[in-house]
Order: sequence, then C-alpha cells, then structure tokens
Amino acid sequence: MNNILQANLKTLQKSQYILSGLTNDQFSDTSVAPYYSSIGSHIRHVLDFYDCIFRGTNEGVVDLIARRRNKVVEYDCQSAIQYLNESIEKLKSVTFNMSDALIVIDDLGLGKTMIPYTYGSLFAQANSHTIHHYAIINYILERLGIVSSDVTFGYNPSTPKPLIE
Repeated sequence: MNNILQANLKTLQKSQYILSGLTNDQFSDTSVAPYYSSIGSHIRHVLDFYDCIFRGTNEGVVDLIARRRNKVVEYDCQSAIQYLNESIEKLKSVTFNMSDALIVIDDLGLGKTMIPYTYGSLFAQANSHTIHHYAIINYILERLGIVSSDVTFGYNPSTPKPLIE
C-alpha cells in the first residue's frame, strides 16, 4: 500500500475511537452552535465522500456530488461503524496506480464542473477533507464536554506540535 493510501487508512481509523466511545444520543446531538450539526452527520459526510470515490473508480469518473447520504449512519453508532469498516476494507483493497488520471465532478460554487485529477490527488483531498471534519467533530466533542484521549484528533499532521500539546 502506498503512502497516500496508508495516510488515509490511518486517518479513517481515528473514527473507530470516536464511534466506540459515544452513545447514540451523543453521536446525534445537534445542540452545538453555530451550525447545529452532529458528530454523526460529519462522520456520514466523510464516509460518503469515500463512497463516491469507490463507486466511481471503475469508470474513471468520480462524482463527489452523488452522495448517498444514508441518514441512519448519522444517528446510529453501529451503522456508522459498519459503514466505516466497509470503507476501510475498500481502501485496503485499492489496486490502481495513484498517478493514473481520472475526472472528478464537483460543485465549486458555480454548478457542476469536471476537473482532471489523479487518484493520488483525489485521495490526498479525501484525507485532508476527513481531517477538516475531524476538527469540527473535535469542537463538537469539546462543547458537549466529551474529552478525547487522542490529542492529534482533528489536527493536520503539519500543525506545529507545541500548539496541540
């Protein structure tokens, strides 16, 4: 497995800790301002992003707008764990070359657009996207009074260490 995929795997596995330590009520709590989103909605969103990648790789076109948005995953930790484990297994079985080209469809604010990518750039984006949502989850955890034992959760690996210790 190459470094890009290993980084994605390591990042996704951090979700396991969060999912195993929360009740369904904590996981689906939408009481935190200013956006009133839940930990579950962010986990579902991250996994939906990966699902779009896995569904589109055979055709060489990945539509990041075509998310399935399974709402059960937002409210039920067990469903989220199952979705996470499926995503991790798919990630472990990736066989294509990271330098191969593909087309990514996304909406950058002006409607759907087709963007030339490589698989490596798409998985690098997926990893950064996941860390970004972990930062939001970390904020929600803090506001709910839930302490994470992983002091790196939600921080990009390039974040200077003195700021997070």
